Amino acid sequence: MNTQKILTLQDILKPVEKSLAIVEDLVMKNLETDIPLLTEVGQYILKSGGKRIRPAMLLLASGAFGEISEHACQAANVVEYIHTATLLHDDVVDNANLRRSKKSARSIWGNEASVLVGDYLFTVSFKFLATFQNLRVIEAMSRATTMMARGEILQLTRSYETATLKDYLEIVDHKTSSLMGAAMEIGAILGGAEESTQHSFYECGRHIGTCFQLIDDALDYEIDNTGLGKQAGTDLKERKITLPLSHLLGEASDQDRTNIIDILDEDIITDQHFSKVCQMIQKYGSLEYTIQQAGKFAEKAKKCLFDIPDNSCKQSIFQLIDFLVLRKK
Repeated sequence: MNTQKILTLQDILKPVEKSLAIVEDLVMKNLETDIPLLTEVGQYILKSGGKRIRPAMLLLASGAFGEISEHACQAANVVEYIHTATLLHDDVVDNANLRRSKKSARSIWGNEASVLVGDYLFTVSFKFLATFQNLRVIEAMSRATTMMARGEILQLTRSYETATLKDYLEIVDHKTSSLMGAAMEIGAILGGAEESTQHSFYECGRHIGTCFQLIDDALDYEIDNTGLGKQAGTDLKERKITLPLSHLLGEASDQDRTNIIDILDEDIITDQHFSKVCQMIQKYGSLEYTIQQAGKFAEKAKKCLFDIPDNSCKQSIFQLIDFLVLRKK
């Protein structure tokens, strides 16, 4: 990296600090309903320590073209709602008991409440977007949410035994990258960018999303990482296809691969099993490979914006990309 010092996320987001504060107020205010359970569950997960990366990406994209409008702040709120809805649904699918180092909503209120509150967040999001009367914004978000649903189904149908790098990246592109791409595209739309520039921001956001997920997957195999917000080894124990595991299965010797498959075929994957897999991931350089791939997507993201005039928001986007590659949680 060419950055002379590693900035904090707070430093990076200074150009949109005031707008993010407005978004934070909207996130909580718009969930105040006459149904106590809905308000309680929604506000619980929205207060549980998320970094608001996606709303920030939208605001930075919009700010790259001038003043950040009220519509941009409301759209950033919507992006956070959509993201939160997917977290509620994911925790049900994964039977997760933790979310951002706290009890998951499903473990407190049950699966039914988590699914229904997630559904509400999806539907109310499009209600807010409709008030913009901007078809391109609605199209961008509709495309993203459709891709996200496809990604969940793809993940269910792909096996760790047969999944390729292409399969893995397709799942990531659908589940994670599509929403980050849409966030930046919508920011550019609301900022008044030309259509070709809107597409450049979409591609930038997609590459950022893939980089973000690759680092997230790498962090899951770091035993001493206490800041990830979930127990180390969760991806392995849930038998999720991630790049460190995919790379390991591709590079391991026949004997080591057989040992890994035997662990994955166990009824319950224990901490001892996780430790053994981590030793092999270190042996075959799977984390280094994953981080290297993340760096490639980070550079692709930056290239998308090389022709965009320089300002504080564009600089912050580049700094955010570096931050995501170097993050430890």
